[in-house]
Amino acid sequence: MAYKCVVLVKQVPDTANVGTRTMKEDGTVDRAALPAIFNPEDLNALEMALQVREQYGGQVTVLTMGPPRATEVLREALYRGAERVILLTDRQFAGSDTLATSYVLQCAVERIGECDLVFCGRQAIDGDTAQVGPQVAEKLGLPQITYAESILTLNRDEIVVRRVFPLGQETVKSPLPCLLTVVGSANQPRPPSARRMLAYKLAAIPSEYPALLQRWPEFKTEEALDRYLVERDARIPVWSAADVDADPDRLGLSGSPTKVSRIDHVVLGGGESRTVPANPEGIAALIRELVQDYVV
Repeated sequence: MAYKCVVLVKQVPDTANVGTRTMKEDGTVDRAALPAIFNPEDLNALEMALQVREQYGGQVTVLTMGPPRATEVLREALYRGAERVILLTDRQFAGSDTLATSYVLQCAVERIGECDLVFCGRQAIDGDTAQVGPQVAEKLGLPQITYAESILTLNRDEIVVRRVFPLGQETVKSPLPCLLTVVGSANQPRPPSARRMLAYKLAAIPSEYPALLQRWPEFKTEEALDRYLVERDARIPVWSAADVDADPDRLGLSGSPTKVSRIDHVVLGGGESRTVPANPEGIAALIRELVQDYVV
């Protein structure tokens, strides 16, 4: 049986660069001031979905919500094997917390239509809440399996998954359709395919057309470029709040009860240090001391 899979991914700021200077007065992150990356555990979720398709057949659709530059992670998803990608972007989405974000994603998944499995990373590195996946499942009325590390069996009616935790693991069974949040130890995400990078090197949303025309002037007009992309399934669809029939009162800051009262930038100070001689005797002495102090 072929399975229709939807993968929810997020472009996140590189948290190594987050500080007080990158925060806005309302407590939200100024994403334009930070380098952006594909949320790591979302790559694991994408890989799990691709493996399901390869083993059983079906289709993988990748969905992200964010500003237009979030198209970068959608292109990367195409390079790695996704058949379909969709960008959810609208000024009304700005400032959304997990409640508002999960509502928009619910609306988008419902517009996509019938699906068997929804995948997402366990959590995003910018908020570390691990709330969006479970909230989407609740809003869609789907059973959920969090902390999923591997799919043990999958058939028309149910899925059996191994979950992992810091202190152990468990095997759980769920009827389909189902939502899974995937941990980083689940797999090794495949690298982008060179062949698919060539096939989708021009994949874009319409607002990116002017920049593409500067690099590829042979298309001459945006209309000609658009026809070229449509013929090759390389025009990335863009959905707004209206396109997914979302209630404006449940979006953005107005639909987000979470409020940030203060931002503290933590600086770790140095403590005592000791230089260990770079020779076998120095290393042996350090090991003896660590053993005596029950460090190792």
